[in-house]
Amino acid sequence: MDRESRSNRYFRNAVERHWDPGEIDLEQDVENLLAYIDRREGFDDQAWARTLNGIAKFGAGEDAVTEDLAPLATVLEDIDDQLFLTTQLYEEAKHADFFDRYWREVIWTVEDELGWERSNPRDDRWFNEPYVELFDRNRRAQYRLLEDDTPENRATAYCHYHLTVEGILAQTGYYGMQTSYGGEFEDLPHLPGLVEGFTKIRSDEGRHVGFGMNQLKTLIREENVDPKLIEETVNELLPLVQGITEDERYQPDDPDERLGLEDGELAAYAVDKHTDRMQQITDAAADIPDVDELVRLEGDD
Repeated sequence: MDRESRSNRYFRNAVERHWDPGEIDLEQDVENLLAYIDRREGFDDQAWARTLNGIAKFGAGEDAVTEDLAPLATVLEDIDDQLFLTTQLYEEAKHADFFDRYWREVIWTVEDELGWERSNPRDDRWFNEPYVELFDRNRRAQYRLLEDDTPENRATAYCHYHLTVEGILAQTGYYGMQTSYGGEFEDLPHLPGLVEGFTKIRSDEGRHVGFGMNQLKTLIREENVDPKLIEETVNELLPLVQGITEDERYQPDDPDERLGLEDGELAAYAVDKHTDRMQQITDAAADIPDVDELVRLEGDD
């Protein structure tokens, strides 16, 4: 092992920052959701669907990335890269576990309490065409490595998984959900358990994205992968990300009834993240943030 390599440092950081999704307290979320629904006049199925939409998308997304990372773990030769990928696989599984638990212990508990039919977190209604297309493309990019493991195909796989799905879509969604349900907006329920889960997951994903960025930078430097391939691959996927974050099916008919973040705020956040990361990867003189910065949580020393 190379104890000073980024991959090994990422591996050690993952071990040291272990957390258990089963230890997050969800009882207050149930109480707050019931109180929120009780005080909201005209709260209907559509309003409930707007509340569940993002949680359903995240849960299915974590299931998908847990399933689709295995090919990359199979083709990597470096022991430190392999060490890190074992922690990423484990963490993706933990994230999937958290959302499954949240649906069972919070969403279904609220629905049972109100006498509503239990909703299905994997119902097709939550997933629009851009969502399905993005994750289908990611799966194809990962499994292509088992048949044709070239530097260019590895770069494409990292672009799909680490840069786009995790680095842009997920990180943007975490920001939106943490902000929306963190107690800042009176017209939205405060969900401390959900926010704590998102915060922990977001920290893990920061490490995952940093690993992918470093791998891409190495492919450019040592395998002569053209930076244009990276830029073109991500730019091709960005419209799908936009189609997911701006899912009009669960927006209120009256723009004045929109709750939480301002229209376009998530898109601006995504663009900023994308611009910074592309510069850090393709500029030989630019540094990728250290792992401690990538995973830092509010309140860390």
